[in-house]
Amino acid sequence: MTIHARLGRRGPAAMVAGLLLALAACAPRIEAAGPPIMPPEMKSDHILAADGARLPLRVWRAEGPVLAIVIAVHGFNDYSNAFVEPAAFWAAHGITTYAYDQRGFGGTANRGLWPGVDSLVEDLRGVIEVIRRGHADTPLYLLGESMGGAAIMALMARPGPPAVDGVILVAPAVRGWRTMNVFYRAGLWLGAHIMPWATPSGRGLGIKPSDNRDMLIALAKDPYIIKRTRIDALYGLVNLMDAAFDAGPRMTVPILVLYGDNDQLIPRQPTYRMLAGLKPGYRLALYDTGYHMLLRDLGAEEVLTDIAAWIKDRSAPLPSGRERAPDSNLTADE
Repeated sequence: MTIHARLGRRGPAAMVAGLLLALAACAPRIEAAGPPIMPPEMKSDHILAADGARLPLRVWRAEGPVLAIVIAVHGFNDYSNAFVEPAAFWAAHGITTYAYDQRGFGGTANRGLWPGVDSLVEDLRGVIEVIRRGHADTPLYLLGESMGGAAIMALMARPGPPAVDGVILVAPAVRGWRTMNVFYRAGLWLGAHIMPWATPSGRGLGIKPSDNRDMLIALAKDPYIIKRTRIDALYGLVNLMDAAFDAGPRMTVPILVLYGDNDQLIPRQPTYRMLAGLKPGYRLALYDTGYHMLLRDLGAEEVLTDIAAWIKDRSAPLPSGRERAPDSNLTADE
């Protein structure tokens, strides 16, 4: 007797059950943090998370008196190396920068495997706790680039958010499920549940993340940059972006948002929809020559200068003159 005959005798219900079992066997993989076994702890070159996981850490100390601390959170498939040049610039302005490799990225264990939204968010909470211990009386800011911005937003919208002096969102990743068309949503869901291990290269999409060609070439040669992304990691990223999209109305800290008009990774439509949900009082700068990687574009110095100026005085005009009023009726067609 063939398998088709057996299924036919059992009826449609058995076929559906079999399909569901097959999908369950191929569910998206999540390498979540383990149960907490210790308070987070800082070492010389890494932070030990609450479950004992090692998160590599880089520190760029301010030249002269420390005016502020920045905890910088990198983007998807990137790692703490993203802030080498920005942090050196801020150090000259009296700002100390801490950047760590998020779980599943850079030099962490299980690189390339998605750790889950909760793990990323709670790791960040622990990092803030550890760094705050050593700088109790110094203003502390969170800066997130792309996915890093999404993790910050998700954390700051949760109950009992950490006490920080402000949040800087650089091209925040807010392209959640509701901002995608039905074909993208269906394709990603099916891919993550049928072949979660697949790693499409993304070549041929024609996406230009930055106008800094030399920097992009260097990233392509960097062994710590993830070049081929699992589909279930993309699926997890969209879940995080969805949480960030929903977080805006619940964030109560001072916020500076920076966005490039040429951003092809996080389009205007979801970005402007997210901005519409933020509480009044946030600051916004739009850079007409900027791409997604604003901090490493050829025109990055303008962006870095605005960030340093905002940290020093949140009420002063941004030096670039790129600020837009939050109530300027931004539209995706601008």
